[in-house]
Amino acid sequence: MTLALHPAGTADLEAIAALYGREVEGGTATFELTPPDVAEMGRRLAAVNATGLPWLVAELDDRFAGYAYASPFRPRPAYRYGVEVSIYVEPEARGRGVGRALLRALVDDVRSRGLRHLIAAISDSATSAASIALHRSAGFEVVGQYRQVGWKFDRWLDVTLMQLDLAPEGAPPTGPGLDLGGGLA
Repeated sequence: MTLALHPAGTADLEAIAALYGREVEGGTATFELTPPDVAEMGRRLAAVNATGLPWLVAELDDRFAGYAYASPFRPRPAYRYGVEVSIYVEPEARGRGVGRALLRALVDDVRSRGLRHLIAAISDSATSAASIALHRSAGFEVVGQYRQVGWKFDRWLDVTLMQLDLAPEGAPPTGPGLDLGGGLA
C-alpha cells in the first residue's frame, strides 16, 4: 500500500466534489443539504489557496482516497491564529491511515506558520466516534458540544468541538498570524 499526499489542484476537483457530494446526500459529516458542483468546489479551493493554508489530497496506490484542508476559524482579526480543519475520506480508504496522514500534515503545516489553534467541529457526535478518536490521537481535546443544532435526515444532530492548542503555555504570538483579508500576513 502506497499512501501519498499532494496539494489539491484543479485536476482533483471532480473527485473532491464527488466524495463531498456523497457525504452531503447520505452522511452527516456536513450539514449542507445540496451537493456543490465542481465549479463551487473550485471556488472553495481558491478561497483556501488565497489564505495560503493547505488543502491536501491523499492517494492510496495512485487512487484518490480523500482530502483535508485548513481554513480561517473566524473572519475577525482576533481569531487570526486559529484555523478549522476538515477531513473527508473515501469509505473504502477508511481505517487505512489516510485520515491520520492528512491530519498530521495539516497540524505540521499550521505549526510551521506559527499559528496556535486547530479547531474541529465534528457533526453527528452520536455516529462520529472514529473521527473523534482520530482527532484525539493527534492531541485534540473535546472542548464543548453544540446540542441538536443541525436538522438533517429528519433528526437533530449534535456537533462536538475539539481543539489542539499548539502553544498551551499561553505565550504571546511570535508572528502576525493569518491575513484574513486574503493571504498570510
